Amino acid sequence: MPDSTTTTPDLTAWTCPAPLRDQPRIVMGHGGGGTLSAELVEHVFAPAFGSAVLAQLGDAAAVTLGGQRLAFSTDSFVVRPLFFPGGSIGDLAVNGTVNDLAMSGARAAYLSCGFILEEGVELETVARVAEALGAAARAAGVEVATGDTKVVEAGHGDGIYLNTAGIGLIPAGVDLRAQRVVPGDVVIVSGAVGVHGVAIMSVREGLEFGVEIESDCAALGGLVESMLAVTPDLHVLRDPTRGGLAASLNEIAAASGAGVVITERDVPVPAAVAGACAVLGLDPFYVANEGKLVAFVPRRHADAVLDAMRAHPLGRQAAIIGEAVADHPGMVVARTALGGTRVVDMPLGEQLPRIC
Repeated sequence: MPDSTTTTPDLTAWTCPAPLRDQPRIVMGHGGGGTLSAELVEHVFAPAFGSAVLAQLGDAAAVTLGGQRLAFSTDSFVVRPLFFPGGSIGDLAVNGTVNDLAMSGARAAYLSCGFILEEGVELETVARVAEALGAAARAAGVEVATGDTKVVEAGHGDGIYLNTAGIGLIPAGVDLRAQRVVPGDVVIVSGAVGVHGVAIMSVREGLEFGVEIESDCAALGGLVESMLAVTPDLHVLRDPTRGGLAASLNEIAAASGAGVVITERDVPVPAAVAGACAVLGLDPFYVANEGKLVAFVPRRHADAVLDAMRAHPLGRQAAIIGEAVADHPGMVVARTALGGTRVVDMPLGEQLPRIC
């Protein structure tokens, strides 16, 4: 028991370091691609917009216009720093939107690009970003067709923010939706996970891990085309960016009603990423990627699709990591190296903010 000389702490001044789910104000976690982001969309945006197309909640919206099936997507990029090992905000702005379209099976055709510039940013920096964006667009085979520029006062931005939107045609016979996932589907990831987020954190915080970790930022349209050439009957593709592999698997499980089981040791995690995550107290399953995809494929096509992925430069490390099951519907679990299982929850917010 405290004596009369003990000072009683003022509990009213205490704050919780984790964002609470009933926060009356926006917190960083609302932009993390996890539970808080999903709640923001479900309770604020979706009711306000009332769109049946928006209710698909895929990486891109599939719409029909003039008899053609189009994929349409938009994304904003606020990464810090603007340049990092393996890419820049300009590369992200192109590849991120191209990949969102690819997850609908579409080859991106046109992009828009909006630059939000902070007063005082050097023109040389703006030019470097623009050149990187243009080079990434040419490499992805997409045309930047329109754009916009706005400037905000010094201190009201972070140098450069970008927004890109894109459109592309969805081939006939392709129907990629989480609702198509059924027990027995095989889960395939296209390569090593966690690389982009760790690359950003290493340069942001000045950390060294004995080897430079480069972002996996890349456009996945060609990889997806090679998969669809095997069969158009892929069930769903996802681009595991914010919230990482764990968030994508949980979104698919929730939308399909199937359970998902993955085997931890089968998920490719580079030694450097695993070591960095151990030092930083992170789980690589929750760390963002910018050049990877996760696919749910009917079992009868899984081996052929995997072979096609491994034959593509961006899929050489592709691996089967699990399957959809009838048990524990809507839940993702991982088999551990010790023979047990653990629940892989939807992240609440984001372990590493401002990574895309």
